[in-house]
Amino acid sequence: MIIDQEENISIITQEKATVVELVKKIEALYPKFEKHNIIVKLSALGKITLEDIIEFLRLSNKHRVAKHSFVIVTDAINTNETPYEIIVVPTLKEAHDIIEMEEMERDLGF
Repeated sequence: MIIDQEENISIITQEKATVVELVKKIEALYPKFEKHNIIVKLSALGKITLEDIIEFLRLSNKHRVAKHSFVIVTDAINTNETPYEIIVVPTLKEAHDIIEMEEMERDLGF
């Protein structure tokens, strides 16, 4: 797990371990990220299943209730198949765009 900080965004990149292991690590280190928007890059893992994405659902919901963005980056899954409660995009640029839009919505009170 590689963690990069960009202003108020934590970018977590997973290269080797399974998604289940990654979710456990993020939950263990959550106090470190709880005040930031989170981007989880799964691009290096290759094959991603719907079950892998659903592993992040509880963490994503918790983070979004706290008024922060949680975005998963992977192009290895059809985003039309993912639950609407979790945001999955194919590129890092799109993840940044989503966070920017959500911050504007929060600033406007939506």
